[in-house]
Amino acid sequence: MSQKRIVLGVTGGVAAYKSVELVRLLTKASYEVQVVMTEAATKFVGPVTFQAVSGRPVFVDLWDGRAPNNMAHIDLTRGAHAIVVAPATADFMAKVANGFADDLLSTLVAARDCPLLLAPAMNRQMWENPPNQRNVAQLISDGVHILGPGEGEQACGEIGLGRMLEPEVLLQHIDAFFQLKLLAGKRVLITAGPTFERIDAVRGITNSSSGKMGYAIARAAWESGADVVLVSGETALPEPLGCRRIDVVSAEEMLQAVNAEVEDTDIFISVAAVSDYYVLNPSEQKIKKDAHILTLELGPNPDILANITARDHPPFCVGFAAESENLLEYAEAKRKRKKLPLLAANLVQNAMGSDENEIILLDDDGETRLTRAPKLDVARRLIAHIARLYQKR
Repeated sequence: MSQKRIVLGVTGGVAAYKSVELVRLLTKASYEVQVVMTEAATKFVGPVTFQAVSGRPVFVDLWDGRAPNNMAHIDLTRGAHAIVVAPATADFMAKVANGFADDLLSTLVAARDCPLLLAPAMNRQMWENPPNQRNVAQLISDGVHILGPGEGEQACGEIGLGRMLEPEVLLQHIDAFFQLKLLAGKRVLITAGPTFERIDAVRGITNSSSGKMGYAIARAAWESGADVVLVSGETALPEPLGCRRIDVVSAEEMLQAVNAEVEDTDIFISVAAVSDYYVLNPSEQKIKKDAHILTLELGPNPDILANITARDHPPFCVGFAAESENLLEYAEAKRKRKKLPLLAANLVQNAMGSDENEIILLDDDGETRLTRAPKLDVARRLIAHIARLYQKR
């Protein structure tokens, strides 16, 4: 994604302190950020702080003479890819909903020629107040994007809906806003993470999959506009934004969850590292250690991907092959055996547990290599490839 220019508006709410971190995250993610504050916002955080973090002068006054033509309300948004207001108070949202323009920020919003994203931040009663809800409905009708609000403890000590989303979450929303909606209206079902097959009350058979690639694909699919369901084995990862996660443990549980969700699915992406075997005779109690050799009797687990491709009207299926050697040979054999339109192959030593990945995509047209990059970047390129093949099909 080419560098994007953001005008970040900060209004007079206590959540303004979080916007400093948002600016830091945006600049770290290579956004160019121009901060514009209301006079009330300066009572919570000084302009110098935002200037230090953004590396750019901060504008507050409608009559600021630093703009060459004394029209900061016009110049600041020209060339901007979006205006993001975080926090957006109830008062500011009312101004925008009704077309008022009595300070620099509200005036440049009124004179914008780029999208507007608002991150509400207010007390729960203010959020639920009927006039405020009417304003929110009007803003949405006018094409304004509302990010949040979140739910939880508020500065007033009350708990409820109205707090501003955390900076990390806002960054994800902003990133997603700029992604092409290649799968808009499509339903994507994804499996991710390891499975765990119980040996006894405390032990089991599993693998070293972190789930990071599957979770990155889930996020990339959501960014592309898809309705995403993620069936996940046990991981330490937070639920991806915008996705519905179903937690499972064993391969059999994962199969049952997939079968329950696949009916209306357009695209199925099988990323999970599913155990090939399960223990036929697991113990209900912890097996005590002694000097004897422990023998486990194993049976084959169901092949989830093969189960889905064998349906009368399967979704567009994407498989993953993690190999330690002979990558292309084994991966292409797996693709043909399971009759997959697309298979993503990678070496386990290059990906397991890492934050980066490099994969080779195999389809009927041949090979496409996705060079090593952060897993989210690889996932976005994979989703774009899937979208192209899906549309052709």
